[in-house]
Amino acid sequence: MESAQESRDTLAKLRDLGARMCIDDFGTGYSSLNYLHDFDIDSLKIDRSFVSRMAAGSRPEIVQTIVDLSRSLGMSVTAEGVETEEQLAQLRELDCELAQGFLFARPMPPADVEALLGRDPIW
Repeated sequence: MESAQESRDTLAKLRDLGARMCIDDFGTGYSSLNYLHDFDIDSLKIDRSFVSRMAAGSRPEIVQTIVDLSRSLGMSVTAEGVETEEQLAQLRELDCELAQGFLFARPMPPADVEALLGRDPIW
């Protein structure tokens, strides 16, 4: 990300090929709010560190803020690291549209993905 213009050009070429752009681990590390202005982004992925703090009686304001921000910018939003039904229930209450994590499936070889896609989804 040292050259913002070079990054924008590369992302534009990828978009022309049909790729969608997502900021992974949003809210941590290099995922600055400036990127929302600098790049044409389709989706935000809420970092698992925020999801893991969600529990009964917790204050999920950061997750809610990221969900609201994504909506106001016309982006989709995915919560990473969902491991419990309780977290999933809270994300539903916050109107988070997508989630991923061990609650749904552990990492697996590609051959096993087809069987997974055939079962009833938890979400």
